[in-house]
Amino acid sequence: MKRHILMAAFLLAATLAPACTNFIVGRQASADGSVICTYNADDYGLFTGLCHYPAGKHAQGTMRDIVNWDNGKFIGRIPEAPETYNVIGNINEYQVTIGETTYGGREEMVDPKGGIDYGSLIYLGLQRSKTAREAIKVMTTLAETYGYCSEGETFTICDPHEAWIMEMMGKGPGSKGVVWVAQRIPDNAICGHANQSRIGKFNMKDKDNVMYSKDVVKFARKMGWYSGKDADFNWKMTYAKPDFSGRRICDARVWAFFNRFVKGMDRYLPWALGKDEHAEDMPLWVVPDRKLSIQDVEAAMRDHYEGTPMAMDSTDMGGGIWQMPYRPTPLFFEVDGKKYFNERPTSTQQTAFSYVAQMRSWLPRQIGGVLWFGNDDGNMVAYTPIYCGNTVQPECYNTPGADAVTFSMKNAFWVCNWVSNMVYPRYAMLFPSLKEVRDSLEQSYFARQKTVEDKALALYKSDQQAAIKYLNDYSNETAQHMLECWKDLATYLIVKYNDMTIKPEENGHFKRTPEGLGARVERPGFPQAYRRKLVETTGSKFEQ
Repeated sequence: MKRHILMAAFLLAATLAPACTNFIVGRQASADGSVICTYNADDYGLFTGLCHYPAGKHAQGTMRDIVNWDNGKFIGRIPEAPETYNVIGNINEYQVTIGETTYGGREEMVDPKGGIDYGSLIYLGLQRSKTAREAIKVMTTLAETYGYCSEGETFTICDPHEAWIMEMMGKGPGSKGVVWVAQRIPDNAICGHANQSRIGKFNMKDKDNVMYSKDVVKFARKMGWYSGKDADFNWKMTYAKPDFSGRRICDARVWAFFNRFVKGMDRYLPWALGKDEHAEDMPLWVVPDRKLSIQDVEAAMRDHYEGTPMAMDSTDMGGGIWQMPYRPTPLFFEVDGKKYFNERPTSTQQTAFSYVAQMRSWLPRQIGGVLWFGNDDGNMVAYTPIYCGNTVQPECYNTPGADAVTFSMKNAFWVCNWVSNMVYPRYAMLFPSLKEVRDSLEQSYFARQKTVEDKALALYKSDQQAAIKYLNDYSNETAQHMLECWKDLATYLIVKYNDMTIKPEENGHFKRTPEGLGARVERPGFPQAYRRKLVETTGSKFEQ
């Protein structure tokens, strides 16, 4: 689903351009003490909603089908675990949350016949783990036992106490093995990855905060890729050395995240810009200047490089008349034999789903874990709360009959994309209306959160199942209400901005003449910045 931009042609033929992003916030770096992590699941043509795997007990001999998450192909079967835990989306009932981004790395390390893909590892890890450390053990043991058929992958693995980043690669065709390394993110730090390997040197003696495969260095020596000391081994420089696209197209997203919350990130701007081969590498994590709220992190997921040298603003005609901060694919294009690229910010139109996970150790686990979920580009949706103990998805996030080529008015992916695709080409004109609805809904969710959770806590003391059901019902009602608001938004936008004009309003209603007709529309014409650009490029052609 998500691939490194410059992977070999045979791999690119099977997939589309990547755009995934994960941000991580340690519990001492968050405003309320929660561990926070995020995920954009992106791919052009990807359709998916909110998955659910129920908890279960399984008899000895029960087998589990492994189906490739990217292409839906059956890979094989492995023994089922005796007990599995409830999973809703990418969080389980113990608040363990797992996300990923694919970075590719050395193509010769891919084992096409491996028994498990990266997507299956995520959900197997969630179903079989009560902590992040346990998930790392489960995922690496499965890959080492059955083989790994995906490319180089970075996983975010978190629980209410800890945040980890793990990177994994196969050992080549027929190897049935992997090399991997996992590092704990300090509690007071933030981290991120976006389709470029991020782990460099790591302290092999720090057993509390670092885990790795026994042959992580030995394998590189065997392949002739590394000859230095173990202590100097650099994972990404050996297995997935960043090139221009790995820095400008991928790491730049992480730089923009850090830059929001840390002074002095200009030091690493040359790295993010990608053209200076001697630029100083960006650190794996940084300590923010202030503590981050869920709202701060949601805003970071909506980033288009605003206020940075990569900003996609009105000075760039690529945004069209109404300064759209999105660019059409492909990322790379040619003009007269010269190669060019589009910026690739965190917020991108090909997002199928996006979430911000909130994990809180001081609450009962089914109340403490919340997946703030949206079924489209994070900038264009209202994230709705999904509690980790939920066992029934909202209909809008799991709609019978809806798929990648079947539109449904009952489905959040399609309704949200309907609205988004109305807004994209007339962004500066239409987006303020979307933002008003989005922000109003989210503010109402956050305003109600304490009241809802206090009621759930009161119920939990006498009847845990009643508390879980209450939160499940609340999550589903909230999501369905969001869908209705988005349908109303769609009809409002077509009426308000029909034919590139603006219908005037008064007291929340469209104005009418005394005779009952629609009031005369406003005709804004070109935005001022575009007017100037049009005159600059056409000279006197349209001069009166």
